[in-house]
Amino acid sequence: MRKLALFDLDNTLIPFDSDHAFGQYVAELGWVDAAQHRQQNEAFYRQYKAGTLDLAAYLRFALQPIAGRELTELHTAHAGFMRDVVLPQMQPAAQQLVNRHQNAGDLCCIVTATNTFVTRPIADAFGVEHLIGVELERDAQGRYTGNWVGTPSFREGKIIRTAQWLAAQGLDWSDFDQIWFYSDSINDRPLLEHATHPVVVHPDPLLAEVAREKGWPTLQLLT
Repeated sequence: MRKLALFDLDNTLIPFDSDHAFGQYVAELGWVDAAQHRQQNEAFYRQYKAGTLDLAAYLRFALQPIAGRELTELHTAHAGFMRDVVLPQMQPAAQQLVNRHQNAGDLCCIVTATNTFVTRPIADAFGVEHLIGVELERDAQGRYTGNWVGTPSFREGKIIRTAQWLAAQGLDWSDFDQIWFYSDSINDRPLLEHATHPVVVHPDPLLAEVAREKGWPTLQLLT
């Protein structure tokens, strides 16, 4: 029996939204106009939680601060973000959940709508090799352009991107007897419905209502 364990990241394995938090962090570094950026960041976050986010508009906004910056500067900033924001908030229960699936021999992957620049070090901190996130375009010098490539891993895009990831390994959904997916967000309803074992993790109000209707189990990872 082969099992697949998929994990949303933001507000699921970690108790905050990493994309939103990184935006706040770079505003404090002075990379953007702090007041204006904070206002737009909060407006987009409200749309996300309501399930009404225009992803293309949000990505253009969220990627602007890193576009064209030297990689050394970006990596230094992200190391500070990990130290000051991410690592202090990582929950033991979330790490234990990941470890439980890994120890059972399940194929594990974090599937997030946040870009891979922000999330790759977080996935590494959890010890998760496989990560599906929004992939970013780079120029000839390796700098981020502010654009993205391929299908964003958002809503139905999470199903598409996960299928592509599986196919690259010679696998298909049908190769798994059990497919687990853990998420907090109504935006992840498509992948939750695709899983054989959907689990909602401290869900937003819209997802909590769906979970009650469908009888999906609810998990709390916050201590």
